[in-house]
Amino acid sequence: MYNGNQMNESIKSDSGNSKSPSVGSLPLILDTDDFKGEFSFDGLFGNLVNELLPSFQEEEADSAEGHGNVGGSDVLANGHVRAPSEVPKFAQGLSPLFPEVDALLSLFRDSCKELIDLRKQIDGKLSNLRKDVSAQDSKHRKTLAELEKGVDGLFDSFARLDSRISSVGQTAAKIGDHLQSADAQRETASQTIELIKYLMEFNGSPGDLMELSPLFSDDSRVSEAASIAQKLRSFAEEDMGRQGISVPSVMGNATASRGLEVAVANLQDYCNELENRLLARFDAASQRRELSTMAECAKILSQFNRGTSAMQHYVATRPMFIDVEVMNADTRLVLGDQVSQASPSNVARGLSSLYKEITDTVRKEAATIMAVFPSPNDVMSILVQRVLEQRVTALLDKLLVKPSLVNLPPMEEGGLLLYLRMLAVAYEKTQELARDLRAVGCGDLDVEGLTESLFSSHKDEYPEHEQASLRQLYQAKMDELHAESQQLSESAATIGRSKGASVTSSHQQISVTAVTEFVRWNEEAISRCSLFSSQPTTLAANVKAVFTCLLDQVGQYITEGLERARDSLTEAAALRERFVLGTSVSRRVAAAAASAAEAAAAAGESSFRSFMVAVQRCGSSVAIVQQYFANSISRLLLPVDGAHAASCEEMATAMSSAEAAAYKGLLQCIETVMAEVERLLSAEQKATDYRSPDDGIAPDHRPTNACTRVVAYLSRVLEAAFTALEGLNKQAFLTELGNRLNKGLLNHWQKFTFNPSGGLRLKRDITEYGEFVRSFNAPSVDEKFELLGIMANVFIVAPESLSTLFEGTPSIRKDAQRFIQLREDFKSAKLASRLSSLWTSSS
Repeated sequence: MYNGNQMNESIKSDSGNSKSPSVGSLPLILDTDDFKGEFSFDGLFGNLVNELLPSFQEEEADSAEGHGNVGGSDVLANGHVRAPSEVPKFAQGLSPLFPEVDALLSLFRDSCKELIDLRKQIDGKLSNLRKDVSAQDSKHRKTLAELEKGVDGLFDSFARLDSRISSVGQTAAKIGDHLQSADAQRETASQTIELIKYLMEFNGSPGDLMELSPLFSDDSRVSEAASIAQKLRSFAEEDMGRQGISVPSVMGNATASRGLEVAVANLQDYCNELENRLLARFDAASQRRELSTMAECAKILSQFNRGTSAMQHYVATRPMFIDVEVMNADTRLVLGDQVSQASPSNVARGLSSLYKEITDTVRKEAATIMAVFPSPNDVMSILVQRVLEQRVTALLDKLLVKPSLVNLPPMEEGGLLLYLRMLAVAYEKTQELARDLRAVGCGDLDVEGLTESLFSSHKDEYPEHEQASLRQLYQAKMDELHAESQQLSESAATIGRSKGASVTSSHQQISVTAVTEFVRWNEEAISRCSLFSSQPTTLAANVKAVFTCLLDQVGQYITEGLERARDSLTEAAALRERFVLGTSVSRRVAAAAASAAEAAAAAGESSFRSFMVAVQRCGSSVAIVQQYFANSISRLLLPVDGAHAASCEEMATAMSSAEAAAYKGLLQCIETVMAEVERLLSAEQKATDYRSPDDGIAPDHRPTNACTRVVAYLSRVLEAAFTALEGLNKQAFLTELGNRLNKGLLNHWQKFTFNPSGGLRLKRDITEYGEFVRSFNAPSVDEKFELLGIMANVFIVAPESLSTLFEGTPSIRKDAQRFIQLREDFKSAKLASRLSSLWTSSS
C-alpha cells in the first residue's frame, strides 16, 4: 500500500528542488518516489485532498488518534504535518455550498500537470537507460566474442599439450619395453649360459653323473635341479628332433655322433634317478602322514610328465587296491558266505553298505589329495577310475555271471529272472555310487559313462535275456498248472467212471490270477527296461518287445483254455451221439439209453457252464491286459512314431485267435443247448398234449410239461451265459440262440396234429416261450415268437375264417400253410382245396 512516510519524505526532498510552483501556489506534491513499492490510489488521493476537506481530515485524525498523538500535532494520512494556526484559516473560508471545489480543481490540475511532467521525466530516463543498455550490450557481446576466441585458443593449446604428453608417454613406454626386453634378454642370456654349462656337463661321458655341479646332488635344491634338468632335456630332445635322431636310438648308441646324444641319455638317467628318489621320499612321508613333505615332493614331481607318475603311484599304493583281504571282504559283504544262495534283497543291502564304505574312503583320500597335489582334480580322476575299474569290476564279475541263452539256468536255481534281478540291483546301486563319487569329486572323469561301460556286455544282450526269462517263467507256470490239473483229473477219474461218462469239468480252466501274474512279470520287466534304457527310442523298442511277449503269452494261454473248454463241448456232443437209438428197441435198452442220455445231457450242461466261465475269464484277462497297456505301456511308446499304433495292432492280432476259439465255442454251446432242448421235447412232449379228447372237461390252460421242462432248462443253463457275456457278444449269442430255438420249435411242432383245444394249449406254450426269450432283449427274436402266436390261431378258428386270418401278416403265409396242414380236420373239412384258390389269388 501507499506509504505516507514516503510522501512526507518526497515533500521534504522536493522543497529544495527548483521546480516552478503550481497555479495555486502550492508546493510540489507528487514525486516519483510516491509510485515506488506497493502503490495505492486511495493513499495518493488522501494525501492530495486531506488539507482541503475537513471531514476527510477528521476521519484521518480519528484514525491517527487510534494509533496515538505525536507531539500534539495533527498528522495526516499522507505524512504531512499541518500547524494548528492553519486550521482557522481554512475554517473561515468554508461555505455551506462546498466552496473547496475550486481549490480541489486547482489541486487536480496541478497534480495532472505534475503527473505529465513526471511521465516526461520517466520517459527521458528510460530513453537514456535504453541507450546505456544498448551500448553496454554491444560492449558485452564484443567482450564475449573475444573470450570465446581466447577459449578456443586455450583448447587448441591443451590439445597440442595432450598430444605431446601422449607422444612422450608412448616414447617412454617403448623405452620401458625395450629396457624390459633387454633385461629379459640379459636374464635369458645369463640363464642360457648357465644351462649351456650344465648341458656340457651332461654331454661328457655316457653314464657319468659324478662330475656334475653340486646343484644336481644337493637335496635342498632338488626343485631347482629338477626344473633345470627338464629344461635341458627338452632343449636337447628338440635339437635332436631337428636333426632327425630318435631318442631310443640314442639310448642304444650314445656315441653315434658328436651332438647332444650323450646329454640326452645322461639327462634321462638323471631324471629317472631323481624321480625315483622323490617317489621314495614321497612314500616315506606318506607313511608318516607328513603332508607338507608329500606336497613338496608332489610339486617337484609335477615337473616330470606333469606329475603323472606321482599321481598314479599314489593311487596304486592305496590299501584298497593292493590288499587282497579287502577284495575278499567286499565279496563276503555283498554275496555272503555262500554265493549261490544270495538273494537280490541281500545283495542290495550289501552293495549299499559296500558302496557307502567306498565313498567314505574316497572322501578321506580326497582330503589328503587336496592338501598334497598341485592338480588334485587329476588325482581324483585317476582314483575314481581305479575304484570303478578294479574294485567295483572285480565284485561285479563275481556277482553277475551272464547265463547262456541256449542252456538256461533251471528255475530251481532262480532261472534267468534271478540274473536279471541281480543285474538291476547292481546297476542301480552302482549308478548311485557314481553320483556319490561325482559329488565327492572326480575331476574331468566321465564317471557316469565309465559306470555304463561296466555293464555294456550285459546290456548288449539284455532284451534277449528279458524275453527268454519271460518265456521261461511262462513255461514253468504252465507246467505247474498242468500238474495241478492232472491231480484234479486223477482224483475225479473214479467218480467219472462210476457215472459212465468220460466228460468232467476237471479240465484246466483259465485262471485270471495266472494272467495277473503274467502282467506282474511283464511290469517288472518294463521297470528294468526303464532302468537300463536312457534313450527314448531304445526304451520304446525294448518295451515293445517285452510287451509283445505278454501278448503272446496271454493270447496263447486263453486260446488254449478256450480250446480245452471246446474239447469238453465236443466230447459231450460225441457222447450224445452214442446214445441215439432207433425206433425198434426193447424197453430195457430204451431205459438204459435214456439214463445214459441224461448223463450225456448233464455232461453237456457242465461243459456249457465251463465254457461260459472260460469266456468270462477270457474277457477279464483281455481287460487286464488292455488296462495295463493304457496305464503303463502306451506312454513309453508315444515318443517313437508308429510304435503305439503297432502295439495296438499286435494286441488285436494276438487276441484274434482267442476270439476265433470263443466264436466257435459259442456256436458249440448253442448246438449243445439246442440238442438238449430237442431231447427234452422228444422225451416229454406227448401226442395228447395238442389233441385233447372232447370229453366235456374244461381244457387245460397250463403250458405242457415239455414246455415247462425246456424253459426251466434254458433258464438254468443260460444263467451262466448272462453272467459271462457282455455287450455285443451277449446280444449276438442270444439272438442266434433265439432264432435257433424258434426254428427248432417249428420243426418239433410239425410232428403233431392239433385240434382247437390243442391249439389253445400250443398258444399257451408259445406265450411261455415268448415270455422267456423276452429276457434276451432281441427285438427280432421277440417278433418271430409273436408271429408264432399268430400262426397258432390256425388251429383255433373255424375253417371259413382261415382266409381272413393272415391278411395283415402275409410274410408268415408259407409257415401258416404248413401249420394248417396239421389241423385235425384238415382232410375232413377239405381245407386243401378250399384254401388253394385263396393262396393262388393272393400270390
